Amino acid sequence: MLNRRSLMIRALAASTLTVGAGTAHAQSQSFQDFLEGVAAEARRGGVSPSIIQRAFANIRPNDKVIELDRRQPEFTLTWEQYRDGRITAQRVERGRQAYADNRVLLDAIASRYEVNPRVVVAIWGLETNYGSFTGNYNVIEALATLAWEGRRASFYRAELLAALRILQRGDTTPERMRGSWAGAMGHPQFMPSSFERLAVDFDGDGRRDIWDDRADALGSIGNYLAKSGWRGDERWGREVVLPGGLDANSLGRNNRRPLRDWVRMGVASADGTPLPPLDMQTAIVIPSGVGGQAFAVYQNFNVIRRYNPSDYYALVVGLLSDRVA
Repeated sequence: MLNRRSLMIRALAASTLTVGAGTAHAQSQSFQDFLEGVAAEARRGGVSPSIIQRAFANIRPNDKVIELDRRQPEFTLTWEQYRDGRITAQRVERGRQAYADNRVLLDAIASRYEVNPRVVVAIWGLETNYGSFTGNYNVIEALATLAWEGRRASFYRAELLAALRILQRGDTTPERMRGSWAGAMGHPQFMPSSFERLAVDFDGDGRRDIWDDRADALGSIGNYLAKSGWRGDERWGREVVLPGGLDANSLGRNNRRPLRDWVRMGVASADGTPLPPLDMQTAIVIPSGVGGQAFAVYQNFNVIRRYNPSDYYALVVGLLSDRVA
């Protein structure tokens, strides 16, 4: 069995020698040797040779993956560009329809995990446009390419091993394990390590299927939020108006104080609704700087940032969630 697997990988690697001339690999190890090393480590971790053979069948270094990894954008979007590019009329309308179509499921997720179902829908909408585009890359091939190619090699090697363990468990097959060029998978765009920790079999059919099973996909987002510390029915935050003369040094995500203190300082809700004088720890975020939009954000804002550690992302999730229902 082991010799047959080795021969398979050698035959496979021979087909990778014609990788595009524009790709300059910095590492000295061949793709063949890399796969052999991963296979040995995976076997030690309990992955069967047959799973490894099936997962590695016909994969090769993917030049497109390397190209995308190397051309990560260097420019920075302004808050207004980021916000307006993601909170579109179409995305809001599709979110409302998705919320209505999945209301029974979302209520069950909210009941089990005590999370806001509108935030689950908003994350779903931002990650994959409500499941309409989940990525079509072979996850094993993409992760193997990134782990072998050199940039963040150790990170992607660990993700590749996690992906093989997922296959060993039987949650999906190599053919159905599709995702982004960087290995993010399914409706929630979980990396394999996140899948291992946080994906759930919400409908109880014995598999955690975030690719084709909507209950598992949305339930896994709910579980992610719950495990990250979501606080019951608390809001994520809200847009506010700041009083003149407020010290800019007192603002920012890490400068928290009770909401009642901000109210005493003259911070007011942008929609005119009186802010409750609560002890809830609150920070004021100004994504485009002094003079632009301002938001009072609470603990659940930080929970959303666990999904994606960007203030812009967390604000857009919060704003979209407010509009989808």
